[in-house]
Amino acid sequence: MRIPTAFAEEIARREGDAGRAWLAELPALAARYCREWQLSPDGEPMHGCLGVVLPVTRADGSPAALKLTRVDAETRGEPVALSTWHGSGSVLLLESAPGVLLLERLDPTRTLAVEPIGAAVEIAARLLRRLAVPAPASIRRLPAARLAEELPAKWRRLGEPIPRRLLDAAVQVCRDSRPGSLLVNEDLHYENVLAGTREPWLVIDPKPVAGDPEFGVIPLLWNRMTESTVDAKFAVIVAAAGLDAGRARAWTLVRGVQNWLRSLEYGGFPGPARLAAITCWAAGSNSL
Repeated sequence: MRIPTAFAEEIARREGDAGRAWLAELPALAARYCREWQLSPDGEPMHGCLGVVLPVTRADGSPAALKLTRVDAETRGEPVALSTWHGSGSVLLLESAPGVLLLERLDPTRTLAVEPIGAAVEIAARLLRRLAVPAPASIRRLPAARLAEELPAKWRRLGEPIPRRLLDAAVQVCRDSRPGSLLVNEDLHYENVLAGTREPWLVIDPKPVAGDPEFGVIPLLWNRMTESTVDAKFAVIVAAAGLDAGRARAWTLVRGVQNWLRSLEYGGFPGPARLAAITCWAAGSNSL
């Protein structure tokens, strides 16, 4: 298997020697599971941020996708979440091993990123609600208590780069929260919803936590942000997913601060300006 150059460069940049060592193992890992699961590669590999996907054909002639992913705290629960959903609103998991998933083949050329924004927001929001089922015990919990400690520490370490009032508001939400125990995909966005054959649209690449479905709102706000107002998208999401608007704003504030600090430290999308705008909106302010 040929590793896409852009993917290899990004993993090496972010993960250093550990990332390069993992990349070196991927061709042999792909070959091993193609043998064990009787798969024949039938296309060029694709990639996201943390994984490579190789189109394959199974022994019975059916198309599938072999995903090789870097296992970390965010990705470790992916096979558990997909097994729990069992293809209801999500891509169907066919086989799994540590860091290796065999998935049903979807259409990578059709995602919600290219659908009209109004329809895309409503479809994604309905999927958000549909996937909010009771979380298995092994899924990591929404880290409210940890965030209450980590956010101020990172804020100080980075030189207090964002307004103190926004940080304090986010920390207060974390301290006051009593998160639920539903299965939540904290990385649900338009490019991670692909066209399928069993269902029109199916979610891929979940980053699951056990908590409140409102915790999953913010990626739908920071993606395709210039195509609609935050207010308009938020209203559709809350209505279509049946969310608590106050709780959705509160968790959006927390995740806005969290990702704003992360963006200042590591760069990447979404950038600080976009996160600042959403965080201020969630806090009920139009300015820093």
